[in-house]
Parts: sequence; structure tokens; C-alpha cells
Amino acid sequence: MKRNLFLITTLLSLSLLACGSKSTSTEDSNKNAVDSLNTKQSSSYINSDIYLDSNNKPLEVTLVGHGSVMFQFDGKVIQVDPYSSVADYSRLPKADLILLTHEHKDHLDSAAIAQTKKADTHFIVSKVCNEILGYGDIMSNGNKIEWNGIAIEAVPAYNIVNKKPDGEHWHPKGRGNGYVLTFGTLKVYVAADTENIQEMNRLKGTIDIAFLPKNLPYTMSDEMFIDAAKTVAPKNLYPYHFSEFDEAKIGAALKDTGIKLVVKPMSNK
Repeated sequence: MKRNLFLITTLLSLSLLACGSKSTSTEDSNKNAVDSLNTKQSSSYINSDIYLDSNNKPLEVTLVGHGSVMFQFDGKVIQVDPYSSVADYSRLPKADLILLTHEHKDHLDSAAIAQTKKADTHFIVSKVCNEILGYGDIMSNGNKIEWNGIAIEAVPAYNIVNKKPDGEHWHPKGRGNGYVLTFGTLKVYVAADTENIQEMNRLKGTIDIAFLPKNLPYTMSDEMFIDAAKTVAPKNLYPYHFSEFDEAKIGAALKDTGIKLVVKPMSNK
């Protein structure tokens, strides 16, 4: 009798412990899900960041690597300059829209495009990219369109100092595009290959998320990057297209500007 009573008591205790454990686990899972939504989560295999617009609509931002960025918003996937050297695009969502900034091989990569596109993928490209590919809607600096409720503006991206050995700028004015995209109430600036050009002044204080390049001799030095960051003054700043990045130095230079510096890997292969 005593033995049976002991067994019953033991079983009841274990049952109560299991119930208590399950309840705590569920609460933790719910909390983690909420935290994940407002900070970071994984879009397939690359960590992405979630930003909520003023209507609590999520924009998922993924710096795929180098000059390649992916956005997911309202059920649509947008790939900017997909580049197969920095990621396995077969493991990423297929694109509803592909934006190409200019024709250099690390921005116009036919292998990445082949892995990223589907039958109905829409393309928005520079004039030279269109001439190479033979397709894509052309946008030039200053052009504005709306695609599936997302406003897209092509903005200048060019060199003012850095040149090739033959004297031509690496990125001549008017040849390539940067893009400003508006997702709900969030405004995103993808600068593409550029230096700290005067046209950035028009964007000052209007950008929630910016991607600025930093590598010589093709785009910006540390000093140019800092100047561009202060000029645009985005809330969140992703350095990209870099081979090295002195986060301590540049972070110190941007201290007290209100700009949040978000540094990510330049390759996810």
C-alpha cells in the first residue's frame, strides 16, 4: 500500500513538473517570436533585419553580400544586383523584381540572374544593362515609377575623383543608377557605386535605411564615406561593397549623429 502511494505521488509530481515546463516554454517561445520580428530573423540561410513602418508593416532587409541586397515586403521579393560570388542564390527566394544599378560584372551577373529570376520576374535596369541583356525596363537618373505599390526613383551614382588609368571615371555621371525605394512609410536608399556626390544633399534626413559603398579606387574612401553618411543622415546605415571597414574609426566619426551603423559580412558563401 505504501509502495503504491509512493508511486502515485511520484507520478503526480512528474506530471505537474511537465505541465509547468510546457507553460514556461510556450511563454518563452512567444516572447522570442515577438523579439525576432522586431530585430532579426533568418530569410532562408542569411540573417536579415526587420523594420516596421508606421503601420507596423514589416520590411525584411537582407544584405546578401558585396553590392547585393534583398528586400521582402508585402509578399514581394526584390533583389538588387544579385552576385553569385557572394551567396548561393538557389537557397534564396526567387525575385519578383530585379533591380540592376550598372553593367560591371559584380552588379550585372548573368549566373545570379539565372538562379534568381522566375518566369514573371520584372526587371528595372540602367540603359547600358538593357543593351547588354536585351530586356528590362530602363530607368535613368531622375526617373520615378511605382511597382506593386512600391515607389522607385533612380538617382545619380558616379565618381567625381577616382578614375581609371586611361583618365575615365570608374563610374561616369549619368551611366548608372542608385535607387530610392519607398516601402509603406519606410524610405530606403541603395547608393550603388558612387562617391559623396552633391545630389545626396537632396536626401538629407529623409532616409530610414541607407546602403553606402566604401572601397577604393572604385567608390569612397573613409573620409568620403563619413561625409556621405552625414550628408544623407539616414536612421540606419549599412556600409557595403567594401573589402575592409574600420568600424571603430567610422563609428567614432558618426557618434552623436543619430545614425545607427549596421555592419554585415560581405559574403555569405
